[in-house]
Amino acid sequence: MTLAKIAALAFAAALSIGATTPQTLPGRDWNRAVAVTAAGGHLLGNPAAEVKLVEFVSYTCPHCSAFEKAGGSALQVGYVASGKVSVEVRHLVRDPVDLTVALLTNCGNPSRFFGNHALFLRGQDKWIPRMSLTGPAFQQRWTTGDFATRMRAIATDFGFYAMMASRGYDRPTVDRCLADEGKGRRLAEMTQAAIEAGVKGTPSFLVDGALSDAHDWRGLETELRARLKRS
Repeated sequence: MTLAKIAALAFAAALSIGATTPQTLPGRDWNRAVAVTAAGGHLLGNPAAEVKLVEFVSYTCPHCSAFEKAGGSALQVGYVASGKVSVEVRHLVRDPVDLTVALLTNCGNPSRFFGNHALFLRGQDKWIPRMSLTGPAFQQRWTTGDFATRMRAIATDFGFYAMMASRGYDRPTVDRCLADEGKGRRLAEMTQAAIEAGVKGTPSFLVDGALSDAHDWRGLETELRARLKRS
């Protein structure tokens, strides 16, 4: 199924959330600075960074998992912590399971997002096989019923409640996040915006507003180093 068709199945709504005011604090660990952007993504690092990176991610994409494992920590330690690079994560939702995970990564205070994000991508190999192992009866549960019922069915079948419990979330909190149909619409809006921006797959990146040719950590790091040398 094409990304355009996927987006057509999703919800559409507008979102406008103000980002925090840029600050420059010498010696600060910018990995502790998280803000929700006007696009609805989560920004990690210095809003006034020399290089501004946007990552488009899908949680059911194996290449996104590989990128997080290879470059997630390296990006934060080597580039974000110093304040020279900021990274904003935006969602490109591909399927109902991806939508469920996106709702869970967005669950709670924005400061918790990047920990939730890493949990699902770095542990993807433990839960993603259930997409092919479950039969039609299970998969029908993911596409029938009201929004909250579908999301809870997916969370149950994939073991997501236990994963969220490992992050300190109780079941009522998780259920509230899974029932957030408005957030589902905003994630679909973000998906459509990514497609209109020319994103054709995940992970994809904007570097200082320009769509990058890199789709893995090795290629992206080469581009980040080049940008920093020029800045």
